[in-house]
Amino acid sequence: MGSGARITAVLGPTNTGKTHYAIERMLAHRTGVIGLPLRLLAREVYDRIVAARGPSVAALVTGEERIVGARAQYWVCTVEAMPTDIGADFLAVDEIQLCADPERGHVFTDRLLNARGLLETLFLGSDTMRGAIAALVPGVQFLKRERFSTLSHTGSKKLSRMPPRSAVVGFSVENVYAIAELIRRQKGGAAVVMGALSPRTRNAQVAMYQAGEVDYLVATDAIGMGLNLDIGHVAFSATAKFDGWRMRPLFPHELAQIAGRAGRHMAPGTFGVTGEAAALAPEVIDAIETHRFAPVRRLNWRAADLDFGSADRLIGSLEASPANEWLQRGREADDLRALKALAELAAVRDLLGHPRDLRLLWDVCRIPDFQGISPQEHANLLSRIFAFLRQGHVPDDWLAEQIRRIDKTEGDIDALSKRLAYIRTWTYVAQRDRWVADEIHWRGETRAVEDRLSDALHAALTQRFVDRRTSVLLRRLKQKEGLVAEVNDKGEVTVEGEFVGRLEGFRFRQDGSASPDEARTLRQAAYEALRPEFHLRADRFYNAPDTEFDFTEQGGLMWGTHAVGKLVKGADVLRPQVEPFVDEEAGFDVAEKVRRRLQHFIDRKIATLFEQLLNLQRDEALAGLARGFAFRLVEALGVIPRDGVAAEVKALDQDTRGALRKHGVRFGQYTIFQSALLKPAPTRLRLVLWSLHEGLDEFPESPPPGLVTVPNIEGVPKGYYTLSGYHPAGARAIRIDMLERLADILRTQDSRAGFEATPDMLSITGMTLEQFADLMAGLGYRGERGEREKVRAEPVARPEGEGQAANPITEEETALQTVTEAEVFYTFTWAPRPRAPRGERPNRGPRPEGAPQEGGERRESRPQGEGGDRPRADRGEHGDRPRGGKPHGKSHGKPHGKSEGKPGAKPRREEERARSFESRPPRKDRIDPDNPFAAALMGLRDKI
Repeated sequence: MGSGARITAVLGPTNTGKTHYAIERMLAHRTGVIGLPLRLLAREVYDRIVAARGPSVAALVTGEERIVGARAQYWVCTVEAMPTDIGADFLAVDEIQLCADPERGHVFTDRLLNARGLLETLFLGSDTMRGAIAALVPGVQFLKRERFSTLSHTGSKKLSRMPPRSAVVGFSVENVYAIAELIRRQKGGAAVVMGALSPRTRNAQVAMYQAGEVDYLVATDAIGMGLNLDIGHVAFSATAKFDGWRMRPLFPHELAQIAGRAGRHMAPGTFGVTGEAAALAPEVIDAIETHRFAPVRRLNWRAADLDFGSADRLIGSLEASPANEWLQRGREADDLRALKALAELAAVRDLLGHPRDLRLLWDVCRIPDFQGISPQEHANLLSRIFAFLRQGHVPDDWLAEQIRRIDKTEGDIDALSKRLAYIRTWTYVAQRDRWVADEIHWRGETRAVEDRLSDALHAALTQRFVDRRTSVLLRRLKQKEGLVAEVNDKGEVTVEGEFVGRLEGFRFRQDGSASPDEARTLRQAAYEALRPEFHLRADRFYNAPDTEFDFTEQGGLMWGTHAVGKLVKGADVLRPQVEPFVDEEAGFDVAEKVRRRLQHFIDRKIATLFEQLLNLQRDEALAGLARGFAFRLVEALGVIPRDGVAAEVKALDQDTRGALRKHGVRFGQYTIFQSALLKPAPTRLRLVLWSLHEGLDEFPESPPPGLVTVPNIEGVPKGYYTLSGYHPAGARAIRIDMLERLADILRTQDSRAGFEATPDMLSITGMTLEQFADLMAGLGYRGERGEREKVRAEPVARPEGEGQAANPITEEETALQTVTEAEVFYTFTWAPRPRAPRGERPNRGPRPEGAPQEGGERRESRPQGEGGDRPRADRGEHGDRPRGGKPHGKSHGKPHGKSEGKPGAKPRREEERARSFESRPPRKDRIDPDNPFAAALMGLRDKI
């Protein structure tokens, strides 16, 4: 392959996502090859490639399986079976530390030295390989990966006290079976995983564990190679194993490879010992927890350049010694041992007349000894296969007889395990090119037998090591799932026709009438039926329109009548996050799909209802004070009391305010707000976002829409009324926009001389006179109640003459009479509270125009018609406080600026000032003859 390819060694402990990273890198290229240490792991990766890109571009090649898509681009293989001569852009080898393995190390070392991708090459494995790779692979780059979760030692635990989601590791079949039997008696059952099991059987056992049918896993060290399981604790029942030659203690890095299966992704994991296993040494514990191990010093090697001139020369080339100090001859492998045995047979030697015959013999010798029979028996089987192949192919009738003798699903676990080992030999033979006459037929036949035996072995393991009383219903479900458990269109879940619960949204609510043991079984059975329903429902949910969703005033997220999630606090008040309500059994994909759809809904809802506010936030043309004030307004969700930002408002000039008004900002007398955000829908969402951001336990509800005033209740959270669009005053709170309309009217009144409530004032507030007086008191006005006589005229009909018919009263026939009655009225004057000592002044809020004040600000002119306010030539914007005492003329009370009346104007009596404009000279800057309103005002003055 390409010598200029980029070569990277991705090194780190278990649970670092190395394999996931390699898959992503491979899919980023046009073509790729990845070699994995186990057939089971290769199948898992192949399924992921198929899910991502489809079966037509994926290929799976192992010693016993070959699935090649029509347009195969991504080859997933065991390391021994991976093609190295197809010119793929990408190539990866997983678990590269197996270069040091006594039996398989020479294969991994060969891939390390010779296998390359045209564009990119990855070697994945333990950090102990750093030195060896650096020395043997020129130009290699290193990428270190850290473990996602912590791994800690918890000492020794008895099996009876083993926590759920634990894996107990043994190193012999007898030990595994004994532990599984003990766990069945004490805990109800366990799944069994061993390297000798077929991938289908191991997958079925793992699925049973992952589904929660059993909480314990008993396994050999086969789980140490890439199997991603939901394991919380790993317990070693032994710390030594037979490696094919002798019993030896496990090295720390081997223990770490197995213990590292505990803790999936970010979940922490623990490890320890159980049973008769000796306690781990402190230095071993420290090495496992810190992932620091002695580096690999020697790699097992075997020559790749073989001499097929003769059997002796072939054996000699296979036994050649390496020239590099990092390499050493590995242990004599089974294939070399078989070659030596066959080369001594005269019947075989007579068939080796050409180098191609020797190549064929070498290929036959590489058939693994799946059956575990004696070396001599294995050699005899290989010699017979070689003789068949020398003549053309393995005869169909002979192969059929071998398979027929194996194809039996009855028997115990040991018998089924042996038959599985036998069929793997013929599966391997059927996968070789041109070894059988009808490759498609025999590949399908051997695979079918292996599948039947695998299923039978899984059933036998389950029957023996899982309590039948708690698994009968689950096994019946696997046989006839559609008949046992069902979900109807109303979400009602039934098992064997009995109602067991209801699916509400994406959460299963189980019926509480069953006993605890029965409930657990029924729940597992129900989830068997719900798994496909979860995915179907998630698809419907994801494609549903926004009109089917809503949020509650407590931050819940609804899909129709079902709660499917809730809002949670985000980094910004306008960017909340969502937490979906999805059962764990539904799986990560369903939960993530629900979460994304809910996030889209709430993001669009905020973008729609708060469009003005978001536009204000994004306006890059705003700068300086305008940008700062915009930030304050966005932070307050578009509604902010004016007294809280009085200083900032004073600092804004005309141009700045104009820039803000373009975004709908209204500078009210009491509140700064965006009118569009006072509508019921934005108000309801604003209260939810505010409550969420403030971390309130209970969210206050928004007032019913359409009310001008609502009761002013004590004890509500601070800021609630403002965010609800109301301003509290007295016993009630008045809607902000209506208050500003009232303030416009109040500014035309003389708050020093006093004024009475007009019908317009009462109409705006929708209050009675008594309620209005209380409201005005809350706004800082003193109301004096009084009574006076009110005279009104009533029509009186003229008496009818005798004999005259009653006719309607005409205007000519009507006489008037006066009726006197008592009338209640209030006179309102501005009555601010006394000033507190400096530093203790209460927050008084804005004051009406005309109230005494210190200092002042020049008001800018507001555009006509803004926010429903009537146009005024004298006051373009609400001031910081209400001013009603000087509608046209001098300032009254304490001066707060330069007098704008005529020089020498003398003060007049309050009565005179309240009744007449005659002696009040017009101000040039307030009365413009070209202004229709000003002209009308001047005409009114002339008439008076």
